[in-house]
Amino acid sequence: MNIAEMSIQKIREWVEGADQLSSEERLKLSTDQRKGVQAIWRRFITQENHLKKQQALWEAMTETEKLYWSQGNEYIVGIDEVGRGPLAGPVVASAVCLPVDFYLPGLNDSKKVSASMREAYYEVIMREATAVGIGIVSAERIDEINILEATREAMYIAVKETGITPDLCLIDAVHLPRLETPQLSIIGGDGKSVSIAAASIVAKVTRDHLMEVYATEYPVYGFEQNAGYGTAEHLQALRTYGPSALHRKTFGGVKELITG
Repeated sequence: MNIAEMSIQKIREWVEGADQLSSEERLKLSTDQRKGVQAIWRRFITQENHLKKQQALWEAMTETEKLYWSQGNEYIVGIDEVGRGPLAGPVVASAVCLPVDFYLPGLNDSKKVSASMREAYYEVIMREATAVGIGIVSAERIDEINILEATREAMYIAVKETGITPDLCLIDAVHLPRLETPQLSIIGGDGKSVSIAAASIVAKVTRDHLMEVYATEYPVYGFEQNAGYGTAEHLQALRTYGPSALHRKTFGGVKELITG
């Protein structure tokens, strides 16, 4: 291929459609003095480096799964929750079992992923996962049993809703004493395990969608923006209108308005 005789548009189409470039092709591109070709080359290198970082992250975040898969554990279920800190709305947990050949570059802790990418990842996970379960525990229940126990309850529900019997559960920082299957609690697990990261994405998107629905029922609190967290605007709305049925009456920032 004589790159020197190709137009910049043809080179762009060729590079964008190529799975990989040979050493000779890389040398020709990198030494072509045309500004347009140099821009194409820089963009190619940037994208290649980005993909390499994503692949390296994936390798690191599948180490635990690969270890236990190699020991004959087929159903490895990642578990995570979203919504322990808000003043309003439920706590939501998700349990996700991924197939061995699953690959979703860029998957990470939901807090490190943009809202648009969370939505995209959610669609892939729901479509391609071996099993997904979701557990939702209301604000009223949180007030009854406390947020830690409510989180555990949501996780138990999520595991049951997968419809499978896990060989191992990987859980983000929580121990489930009543879980009947082997479990491994991993501090910061949503950034260390793809299974837990997938669960964090599903839980986050599910809860965000719920809060958007609740925002239409209780429009004064801005749930579609704050997801129930104690932003300045949310706290001002609480002072003005008082708590709704969705607010956690035992949480600071809410209970003071009730007790005076």
